[in-house]
Amino acid sequence: MIPVVMPTYSRIDVVFERGEGCFLYDTTGRRFLDFTSGIAVNALGHAHPYLVEKLTEQAHKLWHTSNLFRVAGQEKLASRLRELTFADTMFFTNSGVEAWECGVKLVRKYHYETGHPEKTRFIVAGGNFHGRTMTAIAASGQDKMVKGFGPLLDAFDRVAYDNLNELRAAITPQTAAILVEPILGEGGMRPASLDYLRALRAICDEYGLLLYFDEIQSGMGRSGKLFAHEWAGITPDVMCIAKGIGGGFPLGACLATEKAAQGMVAGTHGSTFGGNPLAMAVGNAVLDVMTQPGFLDNVIAKGALLQGKLEELVARHPTVLDSVRGKGLILGVKCVTPVGDLVTALRDNGMLVVSAADNVVRILPPLIVGEAEINEAVAILDRTCAALAA
Repeated sequence: MIPVVMPTYSRIDVVFERGEGCFLYDTTGRRFLDFTSGIAVNALGHAHPYLVEKLTEQAHKLWHTSNLFRVAGQEKLASRLRELTFADTMFFTNSGVEAWECGVKLVRKYHYETGHPEKTRFIVAGGNFHGRTMTAIAASGQDKMVKGFGPLLDAFDRVAYDNLNELRAAITPQTAAILVEPILGEGGMRPASLDYLRALRAICDEYGLLLYFDEIQSGMGRSGKLFAHEWAGITPDVMCIAKGIGGGFPLGACLATEKAAQGMVAGTHGSTFGGNPLAMAVGNAVLDVMTQPGFLDNVIAKGALLQGKLEELVARHPTVLDSVRGKGLILGVKCVTPVGDLVTALRDNGMLVVSAADNVVRILPPLIVGEAEINEAVAILDRTCAALAA
């Protein structure tokens, strides 16, 4: 008999009851060090007092009106993000893939409105993960995601990640945009070189293309900048964000320049729940915390500390661990042993992590992680690797 919850996940048999900071507690009372953060979602940890306060405050006033009316929280959050980013305008969504889909529509509409309706194709990176809608799995092209769901939208030309030669060769008169993750997440926790990101901007300018960054996982402070592309000193025309912006509450956004968004007029897009007052209260609260002086500097410092300790573990356990990659607190460790074995063993030892492609384990602690939690994580990793090696 099929489960009442559709079995599209191979769910781990653990039920969590509550969380606090960097820790989760299951229904038996067992404590786990959470270095998954809901896959980079719980950016400020669990039950952050300020987020709880602002969400509760809003819940007592207003939950939903629909986007038929102005939503004060949207205007406030959008104005703040406009000041902090390249964007002139944005659309709020419930999830990352909704924000990503909005960006895909925006790109096509831009070229249509500017007299180039033939420009409908996107150059994307191999190993990408943009979500699980029909359009997003077409961008991925991975058999594990697309098998049984065809025919797919033919709009994506895949090239090797961080490879400019392949990218230039893929440009055609039908190319509308270059769409990449500045740090490949699900695809193996690989940061693109800064020169590559700068070259993408130059190529888009040269060919009249839009540059579209997916910062759903790498954004909202993960890399030590508010958004990872900032390390390269360039800006995109379009960007989708989600995960950390809601700190655990469902929230995403599609950000764009005025030029890129010129086709997105009344009736071209919509969402019943996107940008509702509850989500906006949390999004503004998250931004309150992340824009405090020193917050991002602390992410950089803690990321450097953790990365250094992970590199020491690689040297100590060469039969289990191969190398460390990533930036800030969006880190990955490529494994020698099967990554699933390490993920399971770490969970048995009280630490939660999640895998990625290329036999990589993702290390995604809350951005509020302290030295004590880092030391605890390293100690669990050390004894787990020793046991696996034995």
